[in-house]
Amino acid sequence: MLRHLLPLALLLASATATAETLVIDGVPRTYELRTPQQHAAPLVLVLHGNTEQGRNILEHTTWPEVARREGFVLVAPDGLNRAWADFRGHGEAVGKRPPAGTDDVKFLTRLVDDLVQRGVADPQHIYVAGISNGGAMAMSLACVRPDLFAAASSTIMAMTRGLAAHCHPSQGTPMLFMNGTEDPLVNFNGGRGTNRMMGVSGLLSTEDTLRWWRGVDGCARDDGAASNLPDRVRDDNSSVTRIGSHCPAGSDVLLYRINGGGHRLPDTIADSVHLTGMIDRLLGRQNRDIQGPQVIWDFLKQFARH
Repeated sequence: MLRHLLPLALLLASATATAETLVIDGVPRTYELRTPQQHAAPLVLVLHGNTEQGRNILEHTTWPEVARREGFVLVAPDGLNRAWADFRGHGEAVGKRPPAGTDDVKFLTRLVDDLVQRGVADPQHIYVAGISNGGAMAMSLACVRPDLFAAASSTIMAMTRGLAAHCHPSQGTPMLFMNGTEDPLVNFNGGRGTNRMMGVSGLLSTEDTLRWWRGVDGCARDDGAASNLPDRVRDDNSSVTRIGSHCPAGSDVLLYRINGGGHRLPDTIADSVHLTGMIDRLLGRQNRDIQGPQVIWDFLKQFARH
């Protein structure tokens, strides 16, 4: 047993954690950085949801665990006013908004460029994964900088009409989506979220979101093979179906449909330990059958930009 635990202990100890700042247009922008022992490693930019900060990614998901285990650079930046300036249209975003004039494309791409120049990140293996508002920001980055990001993931978010109207990528980006069928904020079937206070408007359905990105990536528009994953945690009252696409080599569009899932990242740890009943009523159920960050990383790492 000890010889199995020792390499794990060394791996956990090898990660370096720092809080850093990058000034953009005179404004200090902050981010948390977790780096493995090796230099020029793959990088995953993980973007938090609305009202959150980068530390929520580090404290309430298994992203740090997966980064240590897999040996990639984990970057958890902070949106100004706990929000991201994504490309959704006026009235399509709810909750907090960043200050007027905020350019998060500039911030996030400059951040990646800085880490590449410092020898921290491998420029051929740069990825972005976002949750909710961060998912919309991840899609926005794939719209304007598909040359930079080798693949992207958006969790509990779909395209909106405004985002689609502003998205004209010069090339495709492999995309993974992870959406709940009972998400009260981001309606799986499109339109507006069922939560009157926080429901996102202008949404395309998850199915139409998949078709949109399949078109960008040169894939067939119809679903590929579907498979039901093992229902490992019965008391979360949800399950997972993996739905693929028919895409050319070097691309993919993949959906993990969280049957009965709400507006929450599927993970093997609970995203909240307090007021769980109220959070379930407000956001819906969290699926714990899969470790969402590991599933996302397994998808992202297949792709590279040359």
